[in-house]
Parts: sequence; C-alpha cells; structure tokens
Amino acid sequence: MLHPALLCSTSLATAVAAVSLYHWIWSRKSDHAKPSGEAAASVRDGHGGLIGNTPLVLIPSLSKATGCRILAKAEFLNPGGSSKDRVAKGIFEDAEARGLLGPGGTIVEGTSGSTGISLALLARAKGYNCLIVMPDDQAKEKGELLQKFGATVEFVKPASIVNAKHYVNQARRRASEIPGGYFADQFENLANTDIHYRTTGREIWQQTHGALDAFVMSAGTGGTIAGVSRYLKEMNPAIQIVLADPPGSSLYNKVRHNVCYAPQQSERTVRRHRYDTVAEGIGIDRLTANFLLAHVDDAYVVSDADAVNMARHLLREDGLFVGSSSAVNCVAAVRLAKKLGPGHEIVTVLCDSGQRHLTKFWNDDHLKAEWQLEATATDLSFVDISTGQP
Repeated sequence: MLHPALLCSTSLATAVAAVSLYHWIWSRKSDHAKPSGEAAASVRDGHGGLIGNTPLVLIPSLSKATGCRILAKAEFLNPGGSSKDRVAKGIFEDAEARGLLGPGGTIVEGTSGSTGISLALLARAKGYNCLIVMPDDQAKEKGELLQKFGATVEFVKPASIVNAKHYVNQARRRASEIPGGYFADQFENLANTDIHYRTTGREIWQQTHGALDAFVMSAGTGGTIAGVSRYLKEMNPAIQIVLADPPGSSLYNKVRHNVCYAPQQSERTVRRHRYDTVAEGIGIDRLTANFLLAHVDDAYVVSDADAVNMARHLLREDGLFVGSSSAVNCVAAVRLAKKLGPGHEIVTVLCDSGQRHLTKFWNDDHLKAEWQLEATATDLSFVDISTGQP
C-alpha cells in the first residue's frame, strides 16, 4: 500500500498534467482559429476584395509553336468575369473620394456590355443603383446578365459618337437627368488608366520578375494599354508595347501613321458600326483621353477570320474558352513572337470568357450567315508576321 504522502504527490502530479494538457489543446485550437501570415492574407474583403491579383498563365500551344514564352493575364477570373472589374472599382473609388457619388446614388454608363456588368455587380455590393445604356446589336446574354444583376438597361441603335443618339452620349444625358446620378465615363475618365497603372501593370511586372520583352493589348477605352504601358515603360523603357486592333478601328493608323482614320469608317461602306468587326468591346473611331496616355511602339490589325480561328485553336489545344478581344490579343502576340524570334517573353490579356459571346462570336451559324466566317485553321499557320493591314 502506497504511503499517504506519496499518494498525494501522485494525485497532484496527475492534476497538473491534466491542466497542462487542457491548456495545450486550447492553445492549439486558438492557433487554428486565428490564422496569420499568408493564410490571413488570403481572406478577401467582399466583392471588391476579389478584384485584381489575377494569375499570369503560360499558353502552352502558342509558346511551343513560336519558341517564345507567351503569357496571358487571366482577367476572366475577376468576380465579374472580365478586366472591366478593375475599371469599375477605380471609377467608384475615385467618385466616392471626390464626393461625386453618395448614398443611394446611381452610376450611369454607356457600354457594350462588360463594363456594365462590372459596374452593376459592384453597385450591388456598395448599395448604389445602376443604369446601363448599350447598343442593341451586342450579344444578348450581356443584356440579360445586366438585368439579372439588378441594373436598369436601355438599348439603343448603334450610331456615330458625334450623334446625340450614340449610347455614350445618351448615358451622359441620362446621368444629368437623374437626381444623384453620376456618369462613369469610362472612355474619358482617367481613373480607368490609373487603376491599370496601379494594379495591372504592377502585377505583370512582379509576376514576370521584370523579364518580359513585350506587352500586347487591344483597346476600347484605351485604359488598360495606357495604364500598363506607362508602368512598364517606367520600369524598363525597352519593353515593347504593341496594339492589337480589329478591322475598321482607327487606332492602327494613329500608331503607325499618326492619322486617326480608317477607310472602313466611310459612311458608304460601314455595315454595323463606325468600326465594323465581329469583335466586341474593342476598336474605336476616335482618340480617348485614356488612349492618349498610352506609350505604344507598334500596331497590328487582326482580321475577324484570324480572331475566330485563334479562339477555336485555344479551346482545342489549351482548353481556354475566351471571348473575341482575347482572341485578337493572342493573334497579335503570336505575330509579334514570330517577328521577334525564339527566346522572348510576351505578355497579353485574356479579357473575358467565351461565355459572354455564345450567341455571336461562338455561334458558328451566326458567323456564317452574318459575317461569312468559318473556322477552318487546324494549326497556327494562319498567323503571319505582317501588320495585317489591307
């Protein structure tokens, strides 16, 4: 039989051990409950916190075919599905900081679709109303999404920018008519360029460790190519900036010849737009305040046929389902890679998913009937090193 003193000592030791075990278990639970460092940083603050910091993806088939590293900023992974999320965030932040948009206010924009979707979602998250004016010839799923997201949508006929009925001009007028209305003005609002300078350009530089040789991008408002080019040129002036322009847009001639005009803009020849192309959201017949800030070294015209073939190639070979502007960007990136030769690193942008383009750009029957286009290429031989200008 144990001595009473020994028995008491053993019981005390057991109790102390039990208390120590309890505190150890509790401290472990607390550690798990309070993530720190990288784990804590991975938590994003609402919808706005999900915007930006998109991955840079290597496109295997394009890289293998050219001997260059062709990388693309996967902007379709933003919460609103496109790079326009950044623009929307920048416009909201700028308007709020300057006291131009207050509680219960209405953000108004003229857009072909993607910017409207980004504005509508962010307006929901921030408690604002949203009114979108858009051309009635855009893919119908864009308008349907806008309405699902709670935006009021007004469809108008395509018109020249000098016409009061142009969708941008009508949006400007509507904003002035609504109490608390604010016209986002993505084409002329320099918050557009600024957000791409502060985020997209910086991210590309950091993700490539400054090793890129060129950046290739199409332009609609001009905000992306302006912001990114300004940041990259500040970091390394030798980086080439190349514009990818669709048929009928005047920007190619502005870059190449300093004349902002394209023959297709003649009223006698234009079919649908002043810039007549199957690609949506890019190409323009004027110089915007944003594009004027861009540092562009060269430009390519990308045909509708090449864009259609590239989109089908990316899906077939890389499992990437992209929209029309992304396809235009990739054609120009391959063209530049073939011109520069193997061993270079070229960055472009995958602006949005093909899901935004099901009824038009990804509708083979529509392409045949309305544009006499058909995807026939089985490899990348359709991409040559010419400028693509007729």
